[in-house]
Amino acid sequence: MGLVRDENDARELVQDAFLRVYKGLGSFQGGSSFFTWLYRIVTNLAIDLMRKPGRRDLEFQENQAAEDQSDFPLVARIDGADPLNVVRRREIAGRIQAALDALPPYHRGVILMREVEGMSYEEMAQAMGVSKGTIMSRLFHARQKLQRALADCYAEEEGKGPAADPEEIA
Repeated sequence: MGLVRDENDARELVQDAFLRVYKGLGSFQGGSSFFTWLYRIVTNLAIDLMRKPGRRDLEFQENQAAEDQSDFPLVARIDGADPLNVVRRREIAGRIQAALDALPPYHRGVILMREVEGMSYEEMAQAMGVSKGTIMSRLFHARQKLQRALADCYAEEEGKGPAADPEEIA
C-alpha cells in the first residue's frame, strides 16, 4: 500500500508475489532471509506497476477525488482533544502524505522500509537488490527531499511562540 497507494493494486501485487514465490521456491538459495526475498519480489512488482504508462494520470485523478473524503490515518483521534490542534494535526498529516506521494518510488520505498517497517540497511539492500551504500544514499536524499517539502511546517513550528497560542491570547 505504501508504494502503490491503491488497495486493489496492493492486493493484486501480493497475489502475484505469492504466485512468483510458489513457482520460484525451488530456486530460493537461502542467501538472505525468506522475508527479504519476499519483500524484494513485492517491491519489484510495485515499482514495475508504478512505471506503467498512464499510471500517474490515473493516480492523480483518484487522489483528487479522495482528497475531500480523506481521513488521514496518521492523525490519532483523541476524544476531548482541542479541535484547533486536531485540525492542525490533520493539515500536517496531509502535507506529510503529499510529500511522500511526491517522492519517486525508490525514495518512498526506502523511507517506508526504514521509518515505518523498521528494516535495517542490510535488509533494505537485499530487498531492493542494491548495495548498502546505495540504500544509505537513497535514504539521505529522500530525507532531504522530505525536509525541503516540509520546510514550511518546520517554520510554523519554530515561529509558534507562547503568544501565538489562541487560548493564551484570549
